[in-house]
Amino acid sequence: QVQLVESGGGWVQAGGSLRLSCAASGRTFNSYVMGWFRQAPGKERHFVAGIRWSGWGTAYADSVKGRFTISRDSAKNTGYLQMNSLKPEDTAVYYCAASDDLYSSDSKYSTWGQGTQVTVSS
Repeated sequence: QVQLVESGGGWVQAGGSLRLSCAASGRTFNSYVMGWFRQAPGKERHFVAGIRWSGWGTAYADSVKGRFTISRDSAKNTGYLQMNSLKPEDTAVYYCAASDDLYSSDSKYSTWGQGTQVTVSS
C-alpha cells in the first residue's frame, strides 16, 4: 500500500509561485501515476495535473497549462507541482493521489494524501 504526504502549500500574492511536494512511501511507485487535484470551498474536486512515474506522459487541466509543471524525482519517490503565475482562482486544497493510469477522474485514484492549502490573494 502506498502512502502519500503533501507539503509546500501556503499563502502567496497573485502572480507568485509555490511548489508542492508529494512524498510517496510504503511501496515502489514505479508502476503508478501521480495526480494532483484541487478542491475550492463549496466546489467539487478537479483534476490539475498527472504524471506517469516512468516519466513518459503528463497531462494538465486547461486552466493551468503554461503555468503549472508536474514532475517527479524517482530516487526520492517524490512528485512535485510547480505553480507559477498564481491567480486567486487557484485558491484551493491541493491533493496528490495515486492511480494505475493517467486519468482525470478522481474516482480512478485509490490513494490520497491529506491535502495542503494554497491561498492566493489578489
